[in-house]
Amino acid sequence: MPPPAPGPGHPPGPAADALAALRARLAHALQQASPAQGLVPHPQLAGLMLFTTEQPGGLLCGIYEPSVAVIVQGRKRVMLGDETLEYDASRYLLSTMDLPATSAILEATPARPYVSLALRLDLREMAALMVEGAPVTGAPVAGREGREGRAMATGRTDAALLDAFCRLLELPQRPEAMPLLEPLVRREIHILLLTGEQGWRLRQLVHSGAQTHPVARAVQVLRERFHEPLRIDDLAREARMSVSTFHHHFKALTAMSPLQYQKQLRLTEARRLMLADKVEAATAAYRVGYESPSQFSREYSRLFGAPPMRDIAELRASA
Repeated sequence: MPPPAPGPGHPPGPAADALAALRARLAHALQQASPAQGLVPHPQLAGLMLFTTEQPGGLLCGIYEPSVAVIVQGRKRVMLGDETLEYDASRYLLSTMDLPATSAILEATPARPYVSLALRLDLREMAALMVEGAPVTGAPVAGREGREGRAMATGRTDAALLDAFCRLLELPQRPEAMPLLEPLVRREIHILLLTGEQGWRLRQLVHSGAQTHPVARAVQVLRERFHEPLRIDDLAREARMSVSTFHHHFKALTAMSPLQYQKQLRLTEARRLMLADKVEAATAAYRVGYESPSQFSREYSRLFGAPPMRDIAELRASA
């Protein structure tokens, strides 16, 4: 794999050279960990996913857990509800709660493949750091994010964050020290995010070592029971809010309504059932909570751009 070029937003100079060197080091560590294409878990570091592809395009759909994603090379677009985020080697993507989203790779070639990694965040670790007095920096932009702000955003990838990820990826080369160093490096990454420009997004969702934000509780209920009929009153009660207030806060965080959130969860799971478990479309629709196959097909086509069976056939052919 050729060394990554300086990322956008970093003009030539010593700082850009240092960032390019860190990206090359990180790309080498990723290649050592998993030379395979596609999305794969790191064989030794729990909660770390590696992704490499030589082709742009494709419509990926899944659940973004609380995590930070760093691109080493290439560019990606993420569609969250009615919003679109683009990021590259100069910016990381931060998700602070479970969010169903679609994405597409914008830049990737055999000569310069798309290379990225994503680390699942430990919100209890975040809470512990805050209790210990770790400073939380950054602030919402008045008039744009509103009082709460989205639970997904991008932030500037600096040398300190890249260096921490390099050291995390290189730990398997030191098996005798790895058990002691791994929790320290993970803790450092959490500290860097808390003290970075998006630290306030983590602060707003973390309290006393648990994810007790009212909308986060409702999201957990939706994730566990997405196949059941949606009862907004129950979700609002779970969040201890009125229905109208709950709607407002839910969309402020997720960029979608509770119904849209449930629909995307259902369609994502149906796609997985058809692709991975080879379940027929009608059966998949029933399992995720649809009573009408025609409604399932319409909504599936709207999200993925093709009817269920054609979409799955195209995915298998491209794979």
